[in-house]
Amino acid sequence: MAIGTAAPTHSEQLAAKHHFVNFLDPSTTYSAGDFEKDSLAFLSNYFKSRSVAVLVGGSGLYVKGLIDGFDSLPFDPSIRATLNERLLSSGLPALAEQLLQLDPTHHAIIDPHNPQRVIRALEVCLTSGKPFSSFHTNPASSRPFDILQIGLQAPRAIINERIQSRTHTMLASGWFDETKSLLKYKASNPECNSLKTVGYRELIAHLEGQITLDAAVERIIISTRQFAKRQMTWFKKDSRIVWFEYTETDPALQHAVNFVRGFVNP
Repeated sequence: MAIGTAAPTHSEQLAAKHHFVNFLDPSTTYSAGDFEKDSLAFLSNYFKSRSVAVLVGGSGLYVKGLIDGFDSLPFDPSIRATLNERLLSSGLPALAEQLLQLDPTHHAIIDPHNPQRVIRALEVCLTSGKPFSSFHTNPASSRPFDILQIGLQAPRAIINERIQSRTHTMLASGWFDETKSLLKYKASNPECNSLKTVGYRELIAHLEGQITLDAAVERIIISTRQFAKRQMTWFKKDSRIVWFEYTETDPALQHAVNFVRGFVNP
């Protein structure tokens, strides 16, 4: 899934050692909690010989897992299976409404437009009898390393332009054929989470004859814009993040570089 996930290119991986790239089969169910466990195990060994690691990404829940940790969340595969069946029969709005009734404050931590997150939150509510948000009230876990968070921001118009350009570049790089090669995973498991992500779900809808290719491309661009907006909303709530403008000509960027250098080599 290298194209649709914008994985680092071969040349980028030669320039700097990357980890947790192309390390899972698309059919594997993998959560932010799994990432917390695996990344902490990796870093405990990594920091024996190195002093700095750079975590790059936009998935706020995964970043939170590594930085702050999660409460232990209950799970029930049978309830999850039932909820997945209801998603197909009744649609996401019905599940989102039930979650709102069981946990009126879930919007602060859960995207109501993300089927996987809504189902997971409902699973926790129904399994435990408690609101999902009640499991996110404990103090952050302490980590045996220092953390510095830096965020890059840009005007919305530029972000939207980049998203549109990025979408067309990915399609020109073979994203459509990559998606076709992944249909075997959906055939064996219609609930395959990796194929429900932005881009793949729209291209699969086209491959299944539900929409035209042009409509799929437009939906990808719109969905990506919405996703980027939710990402920014999530990260803006974290007062620990130091924000800088993305542009290379902005003096703040050099200030950020110097800031990091001072942190790494005090």
